[in-house]
Amino acid sequence: MSQPISPELREWLVAQLAAGHSVPALRASMRAAGWHDSATDVALAQLEAGFPNVEVALAPARTEMPGPDLDGAPLYLDAGDRQVQVLQTMRYPRVIVFGNLLSVEECEGLIAAARVRLARSLTVETRTGGEVLNVDRTSDGMFFERGENEIVARLEQRLAMLLRWPLEYGEGLQILRYAPGAQYRPHYDYFDPNEPGTPTILKRGGQRVATLVMYLQEPEQGGATTFPDVGLEVAPVRGTGVFFSYDRPDPVTRTLHGGAPVLAGEKWVATKWLREREFK
Repeated sequence: MSQPISPELREWLVAQLAAGHSVPALRASMRAAGWHDSATDVALAQLEAGFPNVEVALAPARTEMPGPDLDGAPLYLDAGDRQVQVLQTMRYPRVIVFGNLLSVEECEGLIAAARVRLARSLTVETRTGGEVLNVDRTSDGMFFERGENEIVARLEQRLAMLLRWPLEYGEGLQILRYAPGAQYRPHYDYFDPNEPGTPTILKRGGQRVATLVMYLQEPEQGGATTFPDVGLEVAPVRGTGVFFSYDRPDPVTRTLHGGAPVLAGEKWVATKWLREREFK
């Protein structure tokens, strides 16, 4: 259920910030009062936009971001070796669904090359800077090195042109298999700046600024990519992909997302994370 952001709430937030209360303290107070986290994020974002002289203490937003050129509302985009469809767009959060992003042959080739190297998926551990098993992520996966084979190299060139972001700023392509019942509960892809292990992670290429999830094999049922804060679900149709960007490492970006449980069949995806500088 949505919660309207009233002028009185905005005035209260301004007064509390002016009195020296921190944003985390305001979040806690609003949660205790029954406000949803998503509504709190929206209120703080509106405050920042509408009252530029008030210090909201949010992480600064990046001005240069990856993403396609959508001026003129094009239906197709030139990605060098392929014309990619624009199927759906959303401004806040910034979400774009692409069609015809990969061919059937490319999807099958990536699956075949990845299948022999699958292992239980890990997640980055921001408390230490390492990787750990996560009960919220029940897929199997592996990583390709940048340019590891012909299909990977071709796809990386395509994505660099489509998203107007240097190829070297991308992490290696991750392939994931979701069997029936597997899922990835809602999470953020950026690295929490308040965790002690984050500085170690950022040494390799800075913050993540965008994610592209590409569907290589669609399940018979389930497996959508979900954005709970905005009620969006993207169906995992083979050859399509969903791109979303986050201009700061903060929930205000509304990029909370997850992989809904696969109900029948197998889902295979390829994920590309983009960093703010060269990933080493």
